Amino acid sequence: MSLTIALESPRQPGVVRLLDLSDAYAQSLYPPESNHLVDLSTLEKPTVSFFVARHGGEIVGCCALVEAGDGTAEIKRMFVDPEARGLKVASGLMNAMEARASDKKLTAVRLETGIYQPEAISLYRKYGYVEIEPFGSYLPDPLSLFMEKRIG
Repeated sequence: MSLTIALESPRQPGVVRLLDLSDAYAQSLYPPESNHLVDLSTLEKPTVSFFVARHGGEIVGCCALVEAGDGTAEIKRMFVDPEARGLKVASGLMNAMEARASDKKLTAVRLETGIYQPEAISLYRKYGYVEIEPFGSYLPDPLSLFMEKRIG
């Protein structure tokens, strides 16, 4: 069974299932004001590159690269099906996303993640992301960690 990563529409049942799992997970860890989840219609905008990971044809992961319009982009909705953990899905998504950022000549990729997600924080650090101050419309939040990687 091979792992494939491709740009696809977020509006498909397998992706909606992952987003629902992601929502439930985030809501189990953080209060509503500390959850910065974007909805399906936001993921369909032309400034968004939406990646879908498949293993044996089944959707097992997703993430979005959301361009900010200033030469940077933000990682949103990175999620891997718990049943598919260990298959290097997150690494595949990160590699595809960073290649896309490079192709688009972006200067930096940023993200917000929660402090109670050590696996996510570890993944981002492994890929060279470093902590930064809140960016864009984010406000300081003791439950949030903001990170960035310069590209190019």
